[in-house]
Amino acid sequence: MLVHTVFFWLKSDISKDDRDFFFQEVNALAGIESVKGFYCGRPASTPPREVVDTSYDCGLSVILSDMSGHDAYQDHPIHHRFIQNCSHLWEKVRIYDAD
Repeated sequence: MLVHTVFFWLKSDISKDDRDFFFQEVNALAGIESVKGFYCGRPASTPPREVVDTSYDCGLSVILSDMSGHDAYQDHPIHHRFIQNCSHLWEKVRIYDAD
């Protein structure tokens, strides 16, 4: 199993429509065949602690079976469409992969 975790910081000056479009497009990634589990959300309202970073706008966790599933996800047309349509909306992105 491989867990592909991505955090997005969206540009502060994008419109609500752009923000809604971003979340629509990121949720479309769940339709990629190699995705076994998928969750997309905003920072949780947990009590503040020094070790918790809530500065991001979108957290994405994708569960894939293995590295070949990861590679298929990365090269899928839906993933390419997401990057093409939305990369101008984010200021920063960080990826953490674990297996």
